[in-house]
Amino acid sequence: MSGSGRRPQAPSLLPPDTTEDVRARRPAVAVLPIGSFEQHGVYLPLVTDTVIACTIAREVAAAYPVHLLPPLTISCSHEHEAWPGTVSISAATLHAVVRDIADSLRRSGIGALILVNGHGGNYVLRNVVQESAGTGTRMALFPGPADWDAARTEAGVLTPAHSDMHAGEVETSILLHAHPELVRPGYEISDFLADDRRHLLTLGMAAYTESGVIGRPSLASAGKGKGMLAALVESFAEYLSLLTPEESR
Repeated sequence: MSGSGRRPQAPSLLPPDTTEDVRARRPAVAVLPIGSFEQHGVYLPLVTDTVIACTIAREVAAAYPVHLLPPLTISCSHEHEAWPGTVSISAATLHAVVRDIADSLRRSGIGALILVNGHGGNYVLRNVVQESAGTGTRMALFPGPADWDAARTEAGVLTPAHSDMHAGEVETSILLHAHPELVRPGYEISDFLADDRRHLLTLGMAAYTESGVIGRPSLASAGKGKGMLAALVESFAEYLSLLTPEESR
């Protein structure tokens, strides 16, 4: 944890493979982490969603024969634009970039792509996967709601999923486990709940939270983060089996 005032450094998010590493493994499936660059209160960095997506993707790549791609670090964070530092691209741009990546992978011999999404506002990714049928690239979106539910239960997360929307128990726990140097003081006293958010897409986050937090980060722990990641790695096996022939697993 950084309490010295010195700016913490984000971890390297780039895979170190050479082309020969990939040639030797001959992966059938690529994994693309997709994060965001948006406010996460005073104690988590703007790159939180990207770090989480990369952390999940790296754990998956360590356990399964997949081709780990570098992350997309800016996505659809328009609901957070009342806070300094937040940067977004349009849903159409994100859709086009993911499709271009899928097409490029197919030309290089990888015909399946799993999107590891770290930001709930990237709704368009569901459409990208939905529209991939018949394109020549099989796609999936991970983790799904059921995967997160299982991970939360396995790790002993106490805050209900709807209440723990942003910079709460789940996100803070994963960073406390995987990159504690990025967690600044303040999460212990920043709990804030706003369960009635029916007009969030119209009004944005600022209509529901002054701090940018919706959740209970005070309940976070490194142990919960570790447990969630282990459960998500286990859940990934089903996605891999859907997209690869048995002999390639």
